[in-house]
Amino acid sequence: MVFGWGKKKQEAPKEAPNDKTINLSDVPQIVTELRQLRQSQALSDIKRLRDATVPLIDDLTNIGKVLEKDNLNVDDIDKHLAIIVVRGKKQVIDIIKKGVTGIPKISSIDDAQELDSTLNQILKKVGDVLGRQTRVIHIFAKKYAEQLKNNLEVMNKNHYEIHDILKNFDTMKIISDEIMNVLSEIKNLQETRTQNEKKIVEINSRLSSIDEKISSIQSSIEEIKSSDNYQKYVELKKSLDEFETQKIKIKNDIDAQFTKISRPLNRYEYASSLDKDQKNLLAKLNTDPFDVLTPKNKDSIIVILENVRKAVSSSSISVKDVDKTLAQITETEEALDGFLKQVLEYFQKHEQLETDLNSLKPKRLISLEDDLEKNISFKEDYEIKSKTIKNEIDEIRLKIPQFATEIEDKLRKFSNTKYILDSS
Repeated sequence: MVFGWGKKKQEAPKEAPNDKTINLSDVPQIVTELRQLRQSQALSDIKRLRDATVPLIDDLTNIGKVLEKDNLNVDDIDKHLAIIVVRGKKQVIDIIKKGVTGIPKISSIDDAQELDSTLNQILKKVGDVLGRQTRVIHIFAKKYAEQLKNNLEVMNKNHYEIHDILKNFDTMKIISDEIMNVLSEIKNLQETRTQNEKKIVEINSRLSSIDEKISSIQSSIEEIKSSDNYQKYVELKKSLDEFETQKIKIKNDIDAQFTKISRPLNRYEYASSLDKDQKNLLAKLNTDPFDVLTPKNKDSIIVILENVRKAVSSSSISVKDVDKTLAQITETEEALDGFLKQVLEYFQKHEQLETDLNSLKPKRLISLEDDLEKNISFKEDYEIKSKTIKNEIDEIRLKIPQFATEIEDKLRKFSNTKYILDSS
């Protein structure tokens, strides 16, 4: 600005902070007290600056009145230049009359903000017009130029200090709000930690109860397994398992025999017009004959084998060696009764062993083993849940000191006391 009066404010040296240890519960009151103290200090300083500015406002108004009556000896200068001087003088006087207003009294921060705004408008309006008319004032109204400069320079300095005080107060409010928000976060974390600690106690109680139940079930299972009846059951189960290996031998013998005639059987399956049941039976003979070798299916199997024989004999089904294939079909038919007997005897014996096994099977053992499995599963779930909650508690224990340090740093920004928080 050409008609300038601004000066930089020198920062006061900061005092060395005093140390003071406090609890988290003390912070709200400290913040409130500091906020009230800073507000009181701010209002007191702004009120002092306001009172020092009022006379300057009055002086500025008086300068305008005196200037208005002064013709600045325009009759002695060129008439064209005189027009410019008179017009410039009028603009300055009009701005002082309209723009230089009274300033509010200070009883609250709102009043201080209104004062800041009012002074800003006054200085901007007067500064702008004096900037535009600087040559007129400095050349034709020299005695007013120095008065205006000195007056506005002090007014601007006072306004700068008022604005700076309000800015610092706003910063302090933001910091104090942030502190309260962090305190709220800490409170939530503490409540969560307390709830989680209660959950851990409950889970430990349940785990203890489950361990007792598992121990009781295991004892009952051991008792049953030590009985003579269970030993008979185990021996019979072993016998059944050993007997089931016979199925593999019988199945392999049957598969080996039917593999000899698999080629004509396969071709007959695709070339014949059998009913649904016979087609299913023929398909099984091709894939797993053991499952269909029953007395009920004997006649149908013989019919299929004879039809295959006829198809091979009539060359409806082509094979490399007709005589060999016919001999293998005959061999299969002759072995059929033996296979049927073996399969039947196997299933009869297997069924008898299963019946005997089921009669010895301890029903309570099944129930106990189911209960044991369920309780072990419950225990694993609770242990996982306990671990998760403990991790959350550990995270909270790390976060709270971090938040406490954040509060310490923020308090240090608007307090001469260095507060050290005991967040334990």
